[in-house]
Amino acid sequence: MGRFVIVGAGAVGVSLAAELVRAGRDVVVVGRGAQLAALREGRFVYVRPEERWVVEVASVGGVDEVELVEGDVLVLATKTQDVEAVVAEWAWRPVRLADGGTGSAAEHVPVVTPQNGLDAERVASRRFRTVFGAVLAIPATYLRTGEVLSAGTPQVGLVWLGRVPGGEHPGVEEVAADLREAGFGVQTVPDIARWKAGKLLLSVTFVLKALYPDGPLRDRAAAVLTAEAREILAAAGQDAADLVADSTVDLAGFTAADVPGTEPGGNSTWQSLTRAGSLETDFLNGEIVLAARLLGLRAPANEAVLHRIHRLRAEGGTPGSLTEADLLADLPVLAEPSEPSEQDVLIDVAGLKVALDGPDKPVVLDVRWALGDPHGREHYRAGHLPGAVFADLEHDLSGPATPEGGRHPLPDVAALEKAARGWGITQGGPVVVYDNSGGLAAARAWWLLRWAGVADVRILDGSLSTWTAAGLPLETGEAAPEPGDVVLSGGHLPVLSADEAAALAHDGVLLDARAPERYRGETEPVDPRPGHIPGARNAPATANLGKDGRFAPPEVLRARYGALGAVRGAAVGVYCGSGVTAALDVAALRVAGVDAALYPGSWSAWSADPARPAATGPRA
Repeated sequence: MGRFVIVGAGAVGVSLAAELVRAGRDVVVVGRGAQLAALREGRFVYVRPEERWVVEVASVGGVDEVELVEGDVLVLATKTQDVEAVVAEWAWRPVRLADGGTGSAAEHVPVVTPQNGLDAERVASRRFRTVFGAVLAIPATYLRTGEVLSAGTPQVGLVWLGRVPGGEHPGVEEVAADLREAGFGVQTVPDIARWKAGKLLLSVTFVLKALYPDGPLRDRAAAVLTAEAREILAAAGQDAADLVADSTVDLAGFTAADVPGTEPGGNSTWQSLTRAGSLETDFLNGEIVLAARLLGLRAPANEAVLHRIHRLRAEGGTPGSLTEADLLADLPVLAEPSEPSEQDVLIDVAGLKVALDGPDKPVVLDVRWALGDPHGREHYRAGHLPGAVFADLEHDLSGPATPEGGRHPLPDVAALEKAARGWGITQGGPVVVYDNSGGLAAARAWWLLRWAGVADVRILDGSLSTWTAAGLPLETGEAAPEPGDVVLSGGHLPVLSADEAAALAHDGVLLDARAPERYRGETEPVDPRPGHIPGARNAPATANLGKDGRFAPPEVLRARYGALGAVRGAAVGVYCGSGVTAALDVAALRVAGVDAALYPGSWSAWSADPARPAATGPRA
């Protein structure tokens, strides 16, 4: 590219300017106050883990001191809350064109928006024709006038860059090439909004370091804020990238190094709180609160910390000065006591091993099943938990498919009782179910047996992989249990008819447990029509699980479902494609202390009835 005009002489602006200048690029920094004076007087120190030097870069005090020319790139290295004023100031500045004519910056100068949150791109796009959104990971700190500490190593920082609203633009690759030459790891992406949303899921936790002491309770609070934010963004139709799993830049060695003679600073919210001025929290946690309100939802956890940091600012408090007692008061979801309903869903590997070695051994059911994989029994025979019996989801845990009942209707109770006795289930005896997919199939057995009157049924948390990861043995072949004497009767858990599901979508909370693309109607691999039940909200079953395949903690699940209106005391129902994976949502809701009904026919039955309406898109 041509010249980089960097507006802002804070930590990010100076880091970009210093490294671009060192790489031989033409740069001018627009600063103000004491920072500008330090730059102009040649006493601005830039500190890196391996060296420190005085920044020598052209610097100006405002827009009137810069003559823009075609080929310039405008980089807004300001806080999100300052973007509106900066964009309004720069958009209509004259630009000298290569053919000798004159145009405006809004027409001829691309603007780069590396701010946290989602607002900067909206603001810039109102005026600028060409906007490059950016996600930055630069561990840089500015707390003392005339000095910036940039601790990233071996790369200065990481950048994800893309055109707004999406697609390709030659300027993106040109800017990326310059940043790579300047020592940054850069990935260009065609869907920058998704990456900005992924960074926002991290940024909503920044406020916690600015308010509360480090520790496990703060870590739990971070998970709550992220879970709530993820649900609100999903409800708004905004997917979020995983900045680790989805990245092609080299993350393995990137770290923030200790720099001798300096004290590590905090994140951008922490830094803002140490200085007078506005807080970016309004555009981080406040962005989630806004999105929720526009959807008719709530984001109580993000709203609480947003209010708390402003109260601390008004009181003259310092970063990290609040106590864990304050955190519990601000986020009561962290202090909600466990109830018996939260303890009757899951069992961990250690608990199951103790139970299997004890006098009252549970019947263990292997419920391996996946859509498109009819080989569950073969997987079971190749290796299963000691003594486990295979439960066939298609034949034992479902009745015959019909258009009215869907692909996996509830089985006849007498047939289920016969199967359960064959598995060795006794009257009043405990049962543990597992699969190899985090509970997506096993939850069907948990729900169905509970519906049929078996009181003590639990899901192995983390599924088969947690058992093998613990180094515990497997058996092969088929188990031959002693016949049981269990007596079953249906109706012990609530179910919904199609009409009741339709009514609940408007009078209560109806959740769709399918993947977002199926909910939105973008794809439908098995059922008659794409889309979702009008008024239903998307709550993908897989989002209940962490990366290790285990259920998220109760407070995280409460935050996740609370964002969708599924709270204790509310009328809540769940459906999926055919009533299988929806059971995982019912189980997760129960872990969160929320009771929910299941619509067994689910979308397979609903979509088979041409009289039933189908909604598409991200909104309920």
